[in-house]
Amino acid sequence: MILALLVLAAATPAQSGTAADVDPFIGTGGEGHTFPGAVAPFGMVQLSPDTDTRCVLRDCYSHAAGYRHEDRTIEGFSHTHFSGAGHSDLGDLLIMPVAGDEVPLNPGTPDKPGYRSAFRHATEQARPGYYAVTLDGPGVRAELTAGTRVGVHRYAFPAGKAAHLVVDLRSSLYNYPGKILWSGLRLRPGGILTGFRETRGWAPGRKFYFAMRFSAPLVGHALLNREGEVPYKGFQAPGRGSDAVAQLLGRALVARLDFGRIDRPLEVKVAISGVDEEGAIANLASEPGDFGAIRQRTGEAWDKALGAVEIEAALPMRRMVATALYHSLLAPSVWSDSDGRYRGPDDQVHHADGFTFRSTFSLWDTFRAQHPLLTLIQPEAVNAEIVRSLLASRAESPDGILPVWQFHGRETWTMIGYHAVPVIADAYLKGIKGFDADAALDAMIASASYAPYGGLGDYMRLGYVPIDREPEAASKTVEYAYDDWTIARMASALGRRDVAATFAKRAGNWRNSFDAGTGFLRARKVDGSWRTPFDPTAINYGSDYTEGNAWQYSWFVPHDQAGLFRIMGGDAAAVAKLDRMFDYDNSKIDYSHAEDIAGLIGQYIHGNEPSHHVAYLYSYAGQPWRTQERLKQIVDSQYKAVPDGLSGNDDLGQMSAWLSFTALGFYPVAPGTNEYVIGRPFVNRAALNLPNGKRFIITASGMSDTNRYVGSVRLNGQPLTRGYIRHKEIMAGGTLEFRMTAQPNRTWATAERDRPFSETR
Repeated sequence: MILALLVLAAATPAQSGTAADVDPFIGTGGEGHTFPGAVAPFGMVQLSPDTDTRCVLRDCYSHAAGYRHEDRTIEGFSHTHFSGAGHSDLGDLLIMPVAGDEVPLNPGTPDKPGYRSAFRHATEQARPGYYAVTLDGPGVRAELTAGTRVGVHRYAFPAGKAAHLVVDLRSSLYNYPGKILWSGLRLRPGGILTGFRETRGWAPGRKFYFAMRFSAPLVGHALLNREGEVPYKGFQAPGRGSDAVAQLLGRALVARLDFGRIDRPLEVKVAISGVDEEGAIANLASEPGDFGAIRQRTGEAWDKALGAVEIEAALPMRRMVATALYHSLLAPSVWSDSDGRYRGPDDQVHHADGFTFRSTFSLWDTFRAQHPLLTLIQPEAVNAEIVRSLLASRAESPDGILPVWQFHGRETWTMIGYHAVPVIADAYLKGIKGFDADAALDAMIASASYAPYGGLGDYMRLGYVPIDREPEAASKTVEYAYDDWTIARMASALGRRDVAATFAKRAGNWRNSFDAGTGFLRARKVDGSWRTPFDPTAINYGSDYTEGNAWQYSWFVPHDQAGLFRIMGGDAAAVAKLDRMFDYDNSKIDYSHAEDIAGLIGQYIHGNEPSHHVAYLYSYAGQPWRTQERLKQIVDSQYKAVPDGLSGNDDLGQMSAWLSFTALGFYPVAPGTNEYVIGRPFVNRAALNLPNGKRFIITASGMSDTNRYVGSVRLNGQPLTRGYIRHKEIMAGGTLEFRMTAQPNRTWATAERDRPFSETR
């Protein structure tokens, strides 16, 4: 056994550059909600260990990704996971190796042991595209890798012991009784096992299909129904015309697969599909090769994807930034089969003509930084496919609007806003082609005009969302206003002046919910009065704000910060209010009831997205050195190169994209402006290998814990006196040089003309 492990270790392919610094365990502890398993860039399969699938509903929050670093047992390895979501589902198709003569078919409990196994972190390894662990119970060394549509397991069993697999269709993440509506298993000639299941989870009626092939022949098997009745004995005869050796339908199915005593590791290759079993079989054939070949190809894919950013920094920072980039490249994930078919929002099968359909859109989170990051570090074709997937989803949606929070092609209606709109507008305004821009604008208008959605009817009529008709009304008003502004920007670029004028006017609706008397964004009623009583620190789900309070949401006017500051009383008043936010004493406030409220610095909440742009707002008020101070405070307290190194859930890469941008020295406060607000770098040197073949290099001379301020900035050798950099300047290639100092430069980028974009300045 030891010799076999040494041979496998010797065959490990090395990863290079940025990929070599990635630590997939970052975020797997605390509230990061990431998983350490194997996945290809934007892969359909996320093959990862699950340490607990027994939790029920909200008790599952800490296990939203299936794996939690604090746990000490593994229940099995399933094929679908979210990276850093605040909600969950998935955990499809659990597989667990078992050794010996007894084969438990349940994960077990403390009183009744099952196939669940203890493990030790000392035996774990995780790299992009690879995960390994020793399962102490069966004594099996488990290794995982994944391609785009396949996952491959490799299990080294103890010598002299019979090898078995348990294939469990009962388990799921965010589980509850009756979640599995229907499932099936079919053993086909040649030893291929296929199956399906339909769930009524977060996305209701979600269909999942799979096919798996083994490197060793089956010597025995049982397909069992575990719905609570007497276990099924023997095999159900195939139906007329079926090519199955054995098949079974039911709600709680489990298979026992027997391989006898084998003298080499068992490889299990699994493909998934949202269309049908035949699609899964075709996906299985579309990525040929054994474990080593798949791992090699995926490792090379990660080297290329992460090679878009080269980083020079101290090791902890290098690991944090490399891992942040890695987490930013997991979604939106591929969802169409190798033949182009996919299941869409209408639960029907469609065909992606000339592009790969992608799903898993956490848009309320990712429109802020993750999607803008992709426009810099991913090929134009990938960004165009994202837009085409959004447009296809809108065409296939029963409601005729763009996705809100979609996965596996199905809509969940989670969170607020119509934030596919800024994703599309930002891509178009940055010159990304490959989609019909006029059709895209029409889709954006349709989403912004769908009266039944989220109080939009009242918003269009009153200019705000009334709280006595719609929950979270204050948040919805300002988020709709920003989305409307991006529609106006794209319409103007396309020459559609009437549309631009309409939505530019709507973009000013944020003013209708801002109370100059208190200095906060507030919810108002349909009669125009403010809702009372009012507490700017209160956070209650379904109340005036979405996962936040007045302190966080009062700053969400990214397209018109100058207008906001004027209402607040001017730049000095805005700076003073920002300071009160960061310095607020929370000692008498209990936020334990709010799951997503984490990473507090006063009333700034880095663990959730509404605060993510706020530290950069000092620059809009002419005090960029204060932005530099706050960024240092945030990075030092909210990110660590350890498993609990994320202060809040990663939200499909948004927390990570924030760090990726901030470490480089700039951030997209308002996607749609084609500007990035300059903060301060946290790496000594970085090189962006851009999609157009050019290189943009960032350097920071003299940077240290003492030298935390920007003394001066040069762009391509010339002094840069403004507090922002344009997208076209980055894409042209060149150098951005920071000189760091111990004392703030109180004259750099302070003049009004040198401040970042703001609509009414």
